[in-house]
This record gives sequence, structure tokens and C-alpha cells, in this order.
Amino acid sequence: MAYLSRSCFLNNCREISMPSILAASIFSAQRGETMVFSWSLRFLFTLCVTSGICSGLRSGCFSIANIIVVKRLRGRLYYALVFQDISFFDAEAVGVLTSRLGADCQQLSYVIGNNIHLILRNSLQGTGALVNLLTLSWPLTLSALVICFILSTIFLVYGQYQKKAARLTQEFNAHANDVAQESLYQIRTVRAYGTEQKEIGRYKEWLEKLAFVSIRESVAYELWNMSFTTLYRSTQVIAVLLGGMSIMTGYVSVEQLTKYVLYCEWLIYATWRLVDNLSSLLQSIGASERVVQLMDLLPSNQFLSKGVKLPRLMGNIQFVNVSFHYPSRVTVPILDHLCLNVKANEVIAIVGLSGSGKSTLVNLLLRLYEPTNGQIYIDGFPLTELDISWLRENIGFVGQEPYLFHMDIKSNISYGCPKDITDEDVEWAAKQAHAHEFISSLPHGYETLVDDDLLSGGQKQRIAIARAMLRDPAVLILDEATSALDSESEHYVKGILHALRNDNITKRTVIVI
Repeated sequence: MAYLSRSCFLNNCREISMPSILAASIFSAQRGETMVFSWSLRFLFTLCVTSGICSGLRSGCFSIANIIVVKRLRGRLYYALVFQDISFFDAEAVGVLTSRLGADCQQLSYVIGNNIHLILRNSLQGTGALVNLLTLSWPLTLSALVICFILSTIFLVYGQYQKKAARLTQEFNAHANDVAQESLYQIRTVRAYGTEQKEIGRYKEWLEKLAFVSIRESVAYELWNMSFTTLYRSTQVIAVLLGGMSIMTGYVSVEQLTKYVLYCEWLIYATWRLVDNLSSLLQSIGASERVVQLMDLLPSNQFLSKGVKLPRLMGNIQFVNVSFHYPSRVTVPILDHLCLNVKANEVIAIVGLSGSGKSTLVNLLLRLYEPTNGQIYIDGFPLTELDISWLRENIGFVGQEPYLFHMDIKSNISYGCPKDITDEDVEWAAKQAHAHEFISSLPHGYETLVDDDLLSGGQKQRIAIARAMLRDPAVLILDEATSALDSESEHYVKGILHALRNDNITKRTVIVI
């Protein structure tokens, strides 16, 4: 890569001499200098071939670099997101985050894959053209420099606007994606309530904002493009005017003027391409500010600290003066100085009205949230001092609305199980959850890919129960886990849970919401 870069650098340096060689070729032919004309043509042909080869190799290398950058950006951003607190996801929309992972990371990759190497290339060629102009005639060069200065000034204004517009474009696009994702994911609810037009209206609202910014950005670009075209044509007129006056006074020759005009065009075009690439660079940076902010987020403290791993989790649980309110609802207290003691191997039921904080107890015990006040103890150790990964490996949890991943049923049941398991273990857990019979009746049995339309709510819940039981947890939490089961399945599952609880070998603490 270093050798290739060095070769391309030398090739760019040789390319800068092309206007001079072109002019020399024309006037050597006029003077009848056959040897000089022949040498110039061979050199120009060699430059064309080497330039094409180096350009292709350079583009290929930067394309590969672009692919690597996108992969690393997305990987780093996804890593940063996965290890955030649950409260972070309460405040951020999933559709917006997925848009950051997709379009925004791709936009940021253009900085490496396109903008930087073109900026370097055009800077080099513009500098070479300027040096050649100064050697020809520095008074004539001033006119080209003035126009380049005016172009750069206009770009500074346009570039700042484009950076802001790019940030707003990505922001509005992310919100539009979030609305579309939410509506399509909840399409059954949308269809049941006949709110298709309302969802279309929500989506169009963001599209209108996006179109407004995009139109203004397009107008700004056209103004910038118009400024360049006008100044570029002015350069040609000024070059002919001043050059003609210099020829008449004998200050420069016709060959020098030809070289001057060619290098002027080279300098102006290099300046235009340079500021255009800088504009794209600012656009990429503006569109990716939020990505950079998200990548800089530190993981949650519970993942940074190494806690205690007990030889064996017994299942003694204590809530001591625990108070809590959700970060998004500071004025709404959920728990207020709660004290609760659950002994090891005990089965307790927590009963209360909807919204009274039953599921919040589970969230705190799983350390999805931290108590506002008070402390939670497990086997006499504060929850904050225990290793969070080890703790969750020893807790089985079945929620009210269990979510199954888009993978086969066997993988869903074994998901997150910390120990080595066999197909027989998976089948055993499915039988305990009264799920083996319906799984076996599916077209591909345990290899069947889970789809939203494939399984009923009760079937999904039984698979989730099987997932929890496969872990053989010391603490089993059932948050209304049988709410979607029919009466017969619920009867079987409850019987099996009681049997497991009374088993002298597999005793466990069971909390039933």
C-alpha cells in the first residue's frame, strides 16, 4: 500500500507537467522540430497509461478501505449501543438508532472512502499548477489567485450551510424511518383500528420536513455551481485579456501564454474539485455528528465493574427500603421504601393492580434499572457488588410478552444458556413447558424458523418458559408467564413448576407475578 501510494504520488507529479508538455508539443510541431514532437507524444502517451493504471489502483484501494471503515464503524456503534442502560433505550427510538447504524455510518465512511484521497490529490495538483504559473508570470498568476480566493470565500459560507443541512437531513430521515418501522411492525393494530391514513400522515410529515431541507440544499448547491461557472469563464476572459496585452508588449511569448491558459484551467478546476470534496466532507461530518456522539458513549457501569461471583446462588432475596421512579417519569414514584424478604427455595406470588410496580420489582432484581434509594441483597451481598453476567446466568425470566428471535425454535430455546447443551436437553425443556407436542407437529420440528404468523401467543410463551427452564436457574421469575396459555396448558405448566420446586435435586426460588 505504501509503495502504491508513493507511485501514485509520483504519477500525480508527472501529470502536473502535462499542460507544459502539451504546449511544447504544439509549438515544436509548428517549428518543425520532429524529434521534440515525437518525444513529447511518447511521454504524453506514457502519462495517459500510467495515470489510468494508478487511478484505478488508487480507487480500488480506497474502496477496500471504505468497506473496512463501514464494517468497523457499524461494529463499534453497535457495541456502544448494546451496552447502554435500559433507560437509554427508553429515551431513544429504535428506528432512529437503526438508521444511525445504516445510513449515517455509510455517510461517514465517505470521508475515508472518497473525500480524503480526492482532497489530497486535488491539493497536490492545484499546488503544482500554481508553482508552474508563478514560474511563467507571477503578475498574471495574481488574477487566477484572486478568483480562487473568491471561490474559497463563497465555499466557506456554502459549506457551513451544507453541514447544518446534512445534519437535519439525517435527523429527519431517521425519524421517518422510525415511523415507518413502527407502523409496519404494528400493521395488525393499524389495520384493526383503521388508522392507515393517520400513519401515512405521520410519515408524510417527516417527508415534508426532509423535502424542505433538501430543496434548500439543492438551491444552495446551484448557487454555488453558478458562482463557479461564472468565475471560471471570467478566468478565461481575464487570461486572454492580460495575456494578449503581455504578448503585445513583448512580456510573454505565445507559447508561454498557451501554457498559462492551460495551467489556469488546471488550477481553477483543481480548486473547484477541492472545495467540492471539502463540501462533501463537511456534509459527511454534519450527517454523522450523532454517530460520533453515540460511539463515544461509555458502557453502562454494571458492565465496567467486575463484581463478585458466588460459588453457588442460593436465592435469598431482600429489598430494603427500596424506592424507585423511572428516569423518564421523575415525578411519578413507583416504589416507596419497599421492604421484601424472599427466602431461598421459596415460592411467592406478588399480586397487585396494573401499574402498581409488580414488574418493576423484576426489572430491579435483574438490574435493568437501579433503585433511586435503598438496597437489594442476594444471599447477603448487595446486588451492585455481584457480577452482573454471572447473576443473570443464574436467573430464569419469562415475561408477559415473550419475544422470540428470527431463528429456529431450538436456537430460541437454547438462547443465552451458559452451559453446553444437547438436543435431548432442549427437548426435555420443551416437554417440561408442554411445548414438545406442537413443536414436533411443525414442518421442520425444532429446526422450524420462527415467524410472527407461525406461532400463537400461547405457543411463544411456552417456548419462552422452556428457554428459562433449560438454564436450570436458582431463581425463576414468571411475570404473568401463563397469561397467554389456554387453561389446559396453564394447568400442565403450573403443575410442572410446582414439581420442580418440590424436587429435592433442583430446588429453586420462584417469584410469580
